[in-house]
Amino acid sequence: MPRNPRYDILFEPVKIGPVTAPNRFYQTPHATGMGNMKPNSSAALRALKAEGGWGVVCTEYCSIHPSSDETPYAYLSLWDDDDMRQLAVTCDAIHRHGALAGIELWHGGSHANNRGTREIAIAPGDVSAKFLNPTQIKGMELADIEAFRHWHRAAALRAREAGFDIIYVYAGHDYLPFQFLSPLSNQRSDAYGGSLDNRCRLLRELIEDTRAAVGQDCAVAVRFAIDELQGSAGIEAHGEGRRVVEMLAELPDLWDIALGGSLGNDSCSSRFSAEGYQEQYAGIVKSLTTKPVVSVGRFTSPDTMVSQIKRGVQDFIGAARPSIADPFLPHKIGSGREDEIRECIGCNICRAANNEGSPLRCTQNPTMGEEWRRGWHPQSIAPAKSEATVLIVGGGPSGLEAALSLGQRGYRVTLAEAGTELGGRVINEAALPGLHNWIRVRDYRAGLLARMQNVDIYLGNALSASDIADFGADANVIATGSHWRRDGVGACVHHPVSIPEAGNIHTPDDVFAGAELGGKVLIYDDEHYLMAGALAEKLLSQGLQVTYLTPQTMISSWSVMTDEQEFIQQKLLNLGIELIVSQGIDRVVDNVLYSLCQYTGKLWQQYFDHLVLVTGRLPDNGLFHELGGRAVRIGDCLVPSSIADAVFSGHRFAREFDEDPASLICRRERAMLQ
Repeated sequence: MPRNPRYDILFEPVKIGPVTAPNRFYQTPHATGMGNMKPNSSAALRALKAEGGWGVVCTEYCSIHPSSDETPYAYLSLWDDDDMRQLAVTCDAIHRHGALAGIELWHGGSHANNRGTREIAIAPGDVSAKFLNPTQIKGMELADIEAFRHWHRAAALRAREAGFDIIYVYAGHDYLPFQFLSPLSNQRSDAYGGSLDNRCRLLRELIEDTRAAVGQDCAVAVRFAIDELQGSAGIEAHGEGRRVVEMLAELPDLWDIALGGSLGNDSCSSRFSAEGYQEQYAGIVKSLTTKPVVSVGRFTSPDTMVSQIKRGVQDFIGAARPSIADPFLPHKIGSGREDEIRECIGCNICRAANNEGSPLRCTQNPTMGEEWRRGWHPQSIAPAKSEATVLIVGGGPSGLEAALSLGQRGYRVTLAEAGTELGGRVINEAALPGLHNWIRVRDYRAGLLARMQNVDIYLGNALSASDIADFGADANVIATGSHWRRDGVGACVHHPVSIPEAGNIHTPDDVFAGAELGGKVLIYDDEHYLMAGALAEKLLSQGLQVTYLTPQTMISSWSVMTDEQEFIQQKLLNLGIELIVSQGIDRVVDNVLYSLCQYTGKLWQQYFDHLVLVTGRLPDNGLFHELGGRAVRIGDCLVPSSIADAVFSGHRFAREFDEDPASLICRRERAMLQ
């Protein structure tokens, strides 16, 4: 299909210093959890973005020296020529598809734990490590600053030699150059401290050093945290953040605008931010410089993108998460297929992967991170190997993904859903406060399935084992999901406890089914992800009195991985929640939950009018067992997990169906003996 002409502006080339981007789609630097230990995987992932039409494809944070080491987390490095040769492979892969390659030179300063290299960590002053460990950080002397400038220049030269077109000076996310800028972390009294001019001195020198070293061949970009969201005590967009840009406005070739402090500020989940949420910050910078500006905002709507360009907010559409959810977003817009965009839901499962030290994954895009090791591609899949027919029972995330992918392969598929609408668990979770974007998991798949002639969908069909046998499909796939446990077993409590059957004791399933709660509501969380916190917010917003009890030390503790925990706890505390931590369920008698302190074993009593148990889940696999080996299970019916894992399970089944098992072992990247 031809491109809609109203989107033509997105495909205009843009000059960045000595290089020119072929369009305005700019994949900003983002972590992959692969780093220098998985170079083939990393190169394949970045190449895919370029193939998908991103005009600029940047790598992840790249250490310039062993004193910037974030072991055990994955990062790139440019410490020596071996690193340079390794990164050249990624550059070549990006260039093959006509995109520019960018690299973000990184020094963590007081955020670098150096557990791998055992180098002394450095920062503007003598402070404790930002990583929670007993290490102190050495305040940089003038000789250390000169050494740092030398490391940065040497890394820039290696980056140019590797083939990068855009080289970053990284003054964002509270890393070393930003630590010099911020009055919160820079209490020096010499030429690099005190006044803003002095605190800005190192950033100016880094830009000038990099331009002198590589500026004739490479664009020099600055990633700058214009606001660290600490008010006037720190760098603030309408205060010193603005003044920094005014001072350096024309020095770099491009400004990449970010937010400081926690990475969760810059990659804020959809639960706490809307599309384009950084517009005000990019707009300030754009008003102060003639150089191109880029910022992120979880952009998925081409109309929002065009609006920002035409209104002069920024020159590029910066994206990390949307480029993960759909690496082919630019090509889809360019070929008139914007209705096929696999929109990011802003769940931040991608951020969780890096925070866990594992390769990138995505709820919407199950192929992300599997480009090299499994050979998966988000836009292509092997054709059917036979005339086999497939019956899928269950229209939740795994069933929908399996049906879509099998249909794309060319198999004849029938999907039977017992309910009156598709989506399964996604319907309930998307109805929780702030999670409405999650319905995109359902809508994207349902929209494509509706166009397929080889896929039939039947709603309101609760099939029995005999129904399935009578249907006579060649393969039966059970994707009937899971249900919440009522016996207290969760992440911290591993054995069933005594809980009576009572009308005022509920699971999330009961709440979603319309159970009426009132009086004092006690939510017991031993799942530690989103459910308990989101239900608490829902009930608090209805004016109910809510107490949150958990064996952990904070609300929604696993959401630290998705960079949401601070936002969740802050919101619930502001809404008036009563918080009780470090207590696990022991038993329930009448309207009293008896809990044990996780540390002392002391017994406590918590009174309630209604109790909501958010613990573990059990697979709804009764139908599977009735079929006695004549079916396979996928998604939560196999093992309850995240929506991302359910989608992956459905996709993997579809990819591997009818294939030779010997060909399905994924490749691994191995360290080689020297």
